[in-house]
Amino acid sequence: MDKAFVKKMKKRLEEMKADILRQLVAEDEEFRSMAGSNDTKDLVDVASNDIDKKLLSALGAQELRKLKLIESALTRIQNNKYGICLKSGLPIPKERLDAIPYALYRVEYQNELDRMRR
Repeated sequence: MDKAFVKKMKKRLEEMKADILRQLVAEDEEFRSMAGSNDTKDLVDVASNDIDKKLLSALGAQELRKLKLIESALTRIQNNKYGICLKSGLPIPKERLDAIPYALYRVEYQNELDRMRR
C-alpha cells in the first residue's frame, strides 16, 4: 500500500473517530437530561422516554462498534498491516478502503461472513 494513500486514510480515520466521539458525548448529555427529567406521572410520557433512552443506547452501541473498528484500523496503520485482508492476507482494493476505511476483509470474504450471519 503506498504511503500517500495510507496517510490520507489515517487522516480520514482520525476525523471519523473525532466525529463519533463528539456524537457520543452529545448523545450522552441528551440521555442524561432525559433521565433526569422523569418527573412526569403520565404513563405515555414515561413509556416514550423509555423508548427514547433505549434508542439512544442502541445508537451508541452501533457507534461504539464503529469506533472500535476505526481504532483497529489505526493500529494496523501503525503496524504496517493496513489494507491487508485478515482472512486471505491479500491487499484490500483501494476502492473498498475509500468506501469503508476501516474494512477488515476483501469484499469476497465479507460477503461470505454476511451470509453466515444470516
